[in-house]
Formats: sequence, structure tokens, C-alpha cells
Amino acid sequence: MSINMDEFTEDEKELLKQHFSNTDKPVFVITTPKQVDRGALMSRYSRSSKSMRRIFLDEFLNNPSRGEEFYERVLVEYGDDSVAELGLVQVGIEGISQIAIQSIEDRRIGLSYLEKSTRYVRFDQKIDGRYAYYRGEDVMGLKYADSYVEACDLAFNTYSKSIEPMIKYLKEVEPIHSMRFLDSSRGVEVAFDELKSSDDVKRAEKAYESSIRAKALDILRVLLPASTLTNVGVAGNARAFEHLLNILFASRLKEEQDIATMLYEELREYIGPFIKRVRSKHGESFREYLNSTRDGIRRITMKYLSKHDDKGDDSSSYSYTDEVRLVDYDKDCDGVEAKVVASILYEYTDASYTTLLELANMMGREERASIIDEYVKHRANRRHRPLRAFEIPYYTFDLCTNFGIFRDLHRHRILTMQRQMLTVKHGYHKPREVIDAGLEKEFDDCMYKSKEVYELIAYKEGRPLEAQYVVNLAYRYRYLIKINLREAYHMIELRTSPQGHPAYRMVAQEMYRAIASVHPNLAKGMKFVDMKDYSSRIEAEKRKVLKLKDI
Repeated sequence: MSINMDEFTEDEKELLKQHFSNTDKPVFVITTPKQVDRGALMSRYSRSSKSMRRIFLDEFLNNPSRGEEFYERVLVEYGDDSVAELGLVQVGIEGISQIAIQSIEDRRIGLSYLEKSTRYVRFDQKIDGRYAYYRGEDVMGLKYADSYVEACDLAFNTYSKSIEPMIKYLKEVEPIHSMRFLDSSRGVEVAFDELKSSDDVKRAEKAYESSIRAKALDILRVLLPASTLTNVGVAGNARAFEHLLNILFASRLKEEQDIATMLYEELREYIGPFIKRVRSKHGESFREYLNSTRDGIRRITMKYLSKHDDKGDDSSSYSYTDEVRLVDYDKDCDGVEAKVVASILYEYTDASYTTLLELANMMGREERASIIDEYVKHRANRRHRPLRAFEIPYYTFDLCTNFGIFRDLHRHRILTMQRQMLTVKHGYHKPREVIDAGLEKEFDDCMYKSKEVYELIAYKEGRPLEAQYVVNLAYRYRYLIKINLREAYHMIELRTSPQGHPAYRMVAQEMYRAIASVHPNLAKGMKFVDMKDYSSRIEAEKRKVLKLKDI
């Protein structure tokens, strides 16, 4: 790499220091404060023989509106969407429901999310004497608004009153004296009673209490209704935010429309030119297309499936084998292996894919298996993901898990996910610990109340969209996942790790079994899938807490 070190005068270098990380190296960070200028610089860069820093001095330094003018012309007049990906922003969105946050997190490309944890944060704190759940005018104006409030209050009361009994039960099941902790003097784990140092004892007690509390909250989170308010941080590029705004503005839920209005106003101050089209005829046309399509397909669906639209099964039984179904995959096992082998070899030759596929099809099963094994055998941990040839096979799963588990799996984005509306039709999941702790009656009463109010709002008042807010996270939810083998390795190995929630561990284990049953040679490399049953997650929680305390 080379650069003309004498390109800038000393005065120019002083000016550039405020906008770039250096003035004399070929690699630098753009630090100029305005996002529109950063993005415009990068876009302008692609159409100039000058260096970026020279472009900045010549065109941007003394023209504060240069970035806005550039995007006005390129985005609005020419519709070059890709340049909008060069504007980056981070936002916080607070006090939104579980329904709205899923709509936001449905956007897979260009945005990253970090949400308030239901495992480490209690959700029973009141604000001005009221629990924090959605009370927008659309639900509070319902005929059954009082019933809605009663159901949500009952859910939060049950959640709050169950925390201490659950903590007590968990301590009885796994007392601190049955666990092992680090003895700092010897560098080994010993039984709690064998710890000598008072600091080690205090550290162990704190880790144990935190672990018990985390597990209790994790078990009881399914009591929370979808109206529960949460916070999320979102980071991403302007093009993705533009799409998110259009989706939210097109929503039939007032909460999501209100979020769109507030988000648009905040973003306009920082990346205004990037999102200007949201309020233009282009944005209006896109939203009209979305809603016209949705309305048309909804009418067709009702025409063909209304006779099958029964109330479903409200049983609280939960069979993962029945709820995780592999519904579509390449049924030619030899054929899909040949495609993968051809893709593995492709990058290391100048032969065509057709030639390589013919070669792979002529191989015997053992020969193909040895090539596939070589492709994955050097993986030392789950972070060593298989390379791109494993993106060839696809698997489609129809899942019906509790809504809380969906929320966890929803975070995976290198896949196709389609989901239905939240209802009470598929019954609910009752954690075993709730039964063992003697909290079953309160739990069932809460679920029954939510079901009753959901049916009032959805069926009697004809407002199924708003009825979703009253449904607890324990209720089963149906969604479809189409995933390639490479992402399946990542998702399944991550979600079966010991510290994972028992329910989604079982889902991931079933997905593994399903793939292994139809494509055993392709699944053989998933050597970091943990198939064990950790009915108690306290040990895993303890280790996580101790790691966090060491940071």
C-alpha cells in the first residue's frame, strides 16, 4: 500500500485531524461528526480520482450542507438505494410491547438489536402505582378494556407473587452446599463447605444468589403478557431504518404507528436525507402495496380455510416431538450430498459446477462422506462455523412453541421466518418447576383469565390484532423456519449449550435429530450439539455469573 505523504499542507493536516483518525496513512477512520457527510463522502469517493480526505477539503469543509445536497440528488432524484446503507445510526426505543418489538426485530438485514432481558431483570416494578404494560388508547377504548386490565394485572401479580416461592423451591432443590466453587488459593473447584477464604465464600454466595434469581425469573417469564413493556437498542444503516419505518407506518396497530412517528422525528435530525422518501409518494406507494397485498391474501385465506378455523387445543401438555416438524428438505440424500461436495471443491479448481456435480454423482457414498468430513473435522469449537458449501441444503421446520421460546429463536436472522398472529388456540406450556413448587393453580388461573379475555376481544369485539396484547408468553405460537445447513449448525449448537433455556434446548435438539435422520453425513459434523438434559440450569447460570464478575 502506498500514499502520497506530501498530499496535504500542514494547515490542511490540522483541519483534517478533526474529521479523520490520521492524515498520513492509507487506512483511516472517518470521524467527521455528521452522519450524512460520512455517507456522502463514501458515495462521492466512488466517482472521483481524488482521495477521500482531499474530497473532504475541496467539497465538504466549507460547505456544511454538502452532504444533504448530495443525498437529496442521489436518493430522491435517482433512487440509488445502496448509498443509504452508508449512513449509520444507533437508537434506543423504550416502553414498547412484546408485539411491537417482534415487528421491529422481524427486519433481518441491516439492523442489530439488544433487548432488555427477562432473565436478569425483574418485570414487576410499578410506575406510578401501575404495572408496565401497554395501555394505548386503542386497547383502552375497547368495550372489554376493563377485562383487559384485569387480565394483565393478574398476570403481573401472579408473576410477582411467584418469584420468592420459586427462589425458595430452587434453593431447596439445589442448596449451595451441593455446589462447587473456585478456591482461589488452589485454583481448583471445591465444595462450598471446603472454601477457606472469606472472599471466596462471599463470591460464591453472591454467584449462587444471582444464579438462583436468574433461573427463577427465566422460569416465570412465561406468565408475562405480550403487553409487557420493554426496551431495545437498535443499530443499523439508514436504508434498513427507512424500510423499518415503512413497515411500522403500514401497521394496523396504533402502537406501531406511534413508534414510527417518533422514530421518524428522531432520525430526521441525524439522517434526514436518508429517510426523506418515507414521507414521499414513494413511501406511500410502498405502504399501499403492503396493505393491499395483506388484505387480498387475508380474504383468500378466509375463503379457503374459514371452515378449519376452530378454537384449537387448549391443553397444557407440551410434546416437543409433535411441535417441531421437518416439513420440507431435499429427499434425494445422495443428490444433496453430491451438490455439497461439488460446492466444497468449486473454490479450489477452475472446473465448472456442472463438471464437479457430475464428478460428485459418480463418487461412492464413502468417498463423498470423506470429503464432507474433511470440510468440518478441523472445527475446534462451535464458533468455527462450516464454510459456505453448507449453505446449499435447506430445511423447513413448522414449529409451535411457547411465545417466549419464539422470541429467543427470532433473534437468528440468516434464515426465512414466517409467523402467525399470537392466539390462545394452541394451548400453553406449563414449566415443570411451577408444578413442583406448588404454584400450578395460580399459573392455570392466570392462563384461563387471559384466554377468556382474548376470546372476548378477538371474537366478540372482532379485534384479533389488539387481543394479542393479553396473551401470555406461555401460550404456544406457530411459525415457520427455512434454514440452510450452515446456519443450522450455528443455531443448533448455540441453542443446545448448557446455559440455554431448557425449552429452546429441546427444540434445537429435535431439529438436530430431524436433520440427522434425513442427511446423516451432513449432520455428522455437528459435534458441539449438547444432547444432555440439564433439568437444573443453576450450575450453568453460576458459571455465567462468575465469568461476568471477572470482566
